[in-house]
Amino acid sequence: MVIRTLLALDGALVRGALSLVLAAEADISVVAELDRGDALPPAVRTRRPDVAVVDLDLIGETGMAGQCPLLVLADRRRARSLHRVFVPGRTVGILGSDVSPHRVVDGIRRLARRESVVDADLVMAALSRDSPLTSRETEILDLTAAGAPVVEVARTLGLAPGTVRNHLGRIARKAGARTRVEAVRVAREAGWI
Repeated sequence: MVIRTLLALDGALVRGALSLVLAAEADISVVAELDRGDALPPAVRTRRPDVAVVDLDLIGETGMAGQCPLLVLADRRRARSLHRVFVPGRTVGILGSDVSPHRVVDGIRRLARRESVVDADLVMAALSRDSPLTSRETEILDLTAAGAPVVEVARTLGLAPGTVRNHLGRIARKAGARTRVEAVRVAREAGWI
């Protein structure tokens, strides 16, 4: 049996290199190569892959259409975001984005047989990355991430606008960010919010 494989990876160089590696395998056929997350659901429906190798960053907040087994490649710094790929009824494997091509090939074969594929280091990274934010800072950043201006955040939490600005300044320093927008991005990527 030939394993029909879809590649959805950010970066033409990485995607092309992995495609060449997979083309050398007699039991694996690459049926599609994508570089955009919005192209995933229609490609899964039309190409009907047995396994999709997907960059975590290309999976939207609502996951993916279809029940195709996913081999998700994730940067260890983004491991806390893995929760969004687990959908009831779907077989999911996770590997670090820095693994060897051999591990990806092995992962594809195992997922095609509905066996588990788990990178223990990635799981540990997902579980052990504690947030440096206090619960109040997390509340403030959650509201800010949702688009609430300082005055609205202050009113919602019963704080003075100056207090909210002070918290946002501390949050930005903890995140190593220059702006609120950057602090939100860093916090999301780290899984703090």
